[in-house]
Amino acid sequence: MLRARLAGYISSSMSKISHRFASDIVSNTVRVEVLRDKHVCLIEIVRPEVRNAVDPPTAKALYTAFREFNEDDESNVAVLHGAGGHFCAGYDLKALSTSDGTGIEPPDVSDVGPMGPTRLRLTKPVIAAISGYAVAGGLELALMCDLRVVDQSAVMGVFCRRFGVPLIDGGTVRLPHLIGLSRALDLILTGRPVEAQEALTIGLANRVVPTGTALEAAISLAEDIAQFPQGCMRTDRSSALHNMYTADGLEAALAHEFSNGIKVVQEESIPGATSFAKGVGRHGNFKKTKTDPSSKL
Repeated sequence: MLRARLAGYISSSMSKISHRFASDIVSNTVRVEVLRDKHVCLIEIVRPEVRNAVDPPTAKALYTAFREFNEDDESNVAVLHGAGGHFCAGYDLKALSTSDGTGIEPPDVSDVGPMGPTRLRLTKPVIAAISGYAVAGGLELALMCDLRVVDQSAVMGVFCRRFGVPLIDGGTVRLPHLIGLSRALDLILTGRPVEAQEALTIGLANRVVPTGTALEAAISLAEDIAQFPQGCMRTDRSSALHNMYTADGLEAALAHEFSNGIKVVQEESIPGATSFAKGVGRHGNFKKTKTDPSSKL
């Protein structure tokens, strides 16, 4: 019933959220800033008084922000972060405790999760910039992202274990794929904290940076990714995700990879090979310019 209760809270709040992506404000608890010259979209949870715990309106605002990012042709990569020194402390249990959930039904929109965007199938990469707590549902938001840039202050873990709240935003699905079943069960069963260096060691973090620099480092990484030919990059990303979660065996995975990838050869690979022949990208000196024939920006 907890799942229905959480989902119902979001459903009931849908009509209350107003958003204007162009204004860089989705709601008073989620801010969006598009760095259009860098093709990077910043999505910030702004509830520092509760370590950015997500309540129903915030969940819907996050969902809206990610849907808008996915549809924005000028945004190639998103960076998700939290205000006030913490990423996200999970679902707001105080909000949950104030209702008995009577009469609440699951929402009609199947891709809205209790934390908001965790069931969306995004076509573009997202990077989590993690400082402070990324726990419970906050960990699930981090797992939703393609990459995690973690600073030395970060603490990650399934802290909801302490309160009888299950992982229902993809945690039990994504965590074993990311770090292996044995390590995932260690975190899921014990609810113990994981600090930055261990997160890097077990594959939960992709980068560890000094305290206070996670956002800067994540934006820099996003810029690097955003400069590449996007059709090819998104195709490879899509194939990797499909073959991890969906493909039925090696043969099917290889067939999907080929049929997916061959579509971009004429559009980007041949122009890219022409650029290479002219000296672009050799010995790691690739730098996208407006005259680069492989540019799709």
